[in-house]
Amino acid sequence: MELWDAYDQQGNVTGVDLVRGEPIPEGLFHIVVEVLVRHEDGTYLLMQRDYKKEGHPGLFEATAGGSALKGETPNEAALRELVEETGIAARELTHLSIARSTHTIFYGYLCVTDIEKDAITLQEGETIGYRWVSRDEFESFLQSTACIPTQRERLLPSMNQV
Repeated sequence: MELWDAYDQQGNVTGVDLVRGEPIPEGLFHIVVEVLVRHEDGTYLLMQRDYKKEGHPGLFEATAGGSALKGETPNEAALRELVEETGIAARELTHLSIARSTHTIFYGYLCVTDIEKDAITLQEGETIGYRWVSRDEFESFLQSTACIPTQRERLLPSMNQV
């Protein structure tokens, strides 16, 4: 059973526990983190979702990420998810954005890395492939139907920062 902290609209912890897979009560939110990875050479990492994933199976996505666990800050969750899904152990992340949907507060981050490009590791059940793309290819990806629409909406406003 995966537990999450519940947050109010302003992002304050409420003291209520949420359980993954159970409905989130009205007025409460959980935190999801998304980490965009840019190599120091200017290329961007795209991760391919496992075909067993419920949402958007097999598609490439522009970030590594997931839900913050109970007791984690957004930054701690982002660092953990980045290691789990890519093998990249970052020392620091640049905060890019905060966005909200019905029951989710999304925290967006940027990781700039010098990792060997073939050193990416995949997380069983989460990711099955990856590729590095140029900035032009990345921008084209964001504008294409290959990009998860909600991810596009959250990333495009941050493009001048990445």
